[in-house]
Amino acid sequence: MKLLVLGGTLFLSRAVAADAVARGHDVTCAARGTSGSVPDGAQHVFLDRAAPDWSALGGEWDAVVDVARTPGWVADALDHLADAHWTFVSTISVYADHSIPGGTPETLPLLPPVTEDVEQDSAESYGSAKVACEQAVQARARAAFVVRPGLIIGPGDPSGRFTYWPERLSEGGEVLAPESPDRDTQAIDVRDLAAWIVTGAEKQLTGVYDATGEVQRLGDLVDEVAAAVGGGATLLWAPADFLLERGVTYWSGPRALPLWLPEDARGMTSHDVSAAFAAGLGTRPVGETAVDTLAWLRATPDAPCTGLSRAEEQDLLDDWYATRG
Repeated sequence: MKLLVLGGTLFLSRAVAADAVARGHDVTCAARGTSGSVPDGAQHVFLDRAAPDWSALGGEWDAVVDVARTPGWVADALDHLADAHWTFVSTISVYADHSIPGGTPETLPLLPPVTEDVEQDSAESYGSAKVACEQAVQARARAAFVVRPGLIIGPGDPSGRFTYWPERLSEGGEVLAPESPDRDTQAIDVRDLAAWIVTGAEKQLTGVYDATGEVQRLGDLVDEVAAAVGGGATLLWAPADFLLERGVTYWSGPRALPLWLPEDARGMTSHDVSAAFAAGLGTRPVGETAVDTLAWLRATPDAPCTGLSRAEEQDLLDDWYATRG
């Protein structure tokens, strides 16, 4: 298979290219190359999506994988590549309501599409742009496979969200955890998602799928990570009001407890992904992902890792005990 990856130098698109090369496919990555190198065995063709020279690619393609978020870029690519099987990597951020548990592409409402190439400075503007990209691919590509991932984790993660937990739990001691171990969570290893995308291209899959791991208790995920990385950590689950009153934030970023979501966003980590699994998606144990993520983090001095600093966590733990006498 001749596979064109629009990208191929960072996280998911790079993992897609690497998986396809490992299967013996002829893989070209079209990118500027500023985010890193393409995998060994893939060909790199310089392409700036803001001012692309499509003639540099030449030839015809059996399949295209695109991870773009800019509608104009996707429309321009379709002008030249619509005859191929297209995998468009979208996001669960396309949904207008994140409070509904067990949602699917058939049951959840979408945000209105925004076709203009505007600044994506919020989850809503990002999601609306992705909706427009999806619709363009579905309308114009010979065959459209739309994949809506949730939280993607694993080595190379540029967000640093999941990475917080293997690093912190490996250090041991008392570890502050958010709200309740009974909250739902979902995540997928980047390599598992990439493998399914390549399989989808091989099999010419079509349709729209949410693509993430099975729903599990946050406490089970944290326990599995702790067991895999060692450290003998002891979890202290602090209530939401305690955390919020002290400026701890949700999901990611400075002073955050990663993977924690507010009540009105609980549906983000409780999607029904049975359709994707029926179509061949498979996932590895999260403990394996944790070990590999920690190894990558230790080998990569500038790897991102979001969340509470150790000093902030200790202050919160001290406050927890002080307020309870």
